[in-house]
Amino acid sequence: MAVMTEFLNLIVPISVIEEKYPGGWERCLKDHSVAIGGRVWFDDYLFRDGAMSPEGIELLLKAWWKMGFECYREKDGKKEWLDLCVYGNRMESSFMPCEWLAEDPQSQSVYLKGTEIGEIKGRDWDLVDDWEAMKFPSI
Repeated sequence: MAVMTEFLNLIVPISVIEEKYPGGWERCLKDHSVAIGGRVWFDDYLFRDGAMSPEGIELLLKAWWKMGFECYREKDGKKEWLDLCVYGNRMESSFMPCEWLAEDPQSQSVYLKGTEIGEIKGRDWDLVDDWEAMKFPSI
């Protein structure tokens, strides 16, 4: 399985969430319930949250860091993502390598290295349609 990417993406392996997120995977889902299908989605292996600006992704990184996630480490004098990573699609690029993440540029998706790409999980477009209808009601 894979997750769709857009703009700036915060990607976290679910196995790491189970280990480090206060309350584990179930608590993570509860904490993000209002955003699931909007800016948050996940497959069997990866959790994705995102932002449209560097400032927005920085806020997400700080929140996960405060929960005890090690965002990056230095290896051989170079920084690399560790417990999570920031991945940018064609508009942006990831500035540090991420050993556990594989990408499929054609579908603009990422997946856990060592697994099959399979079905791509992403935005619930029905939610977007509902939001657009609320934002721009017909006259």
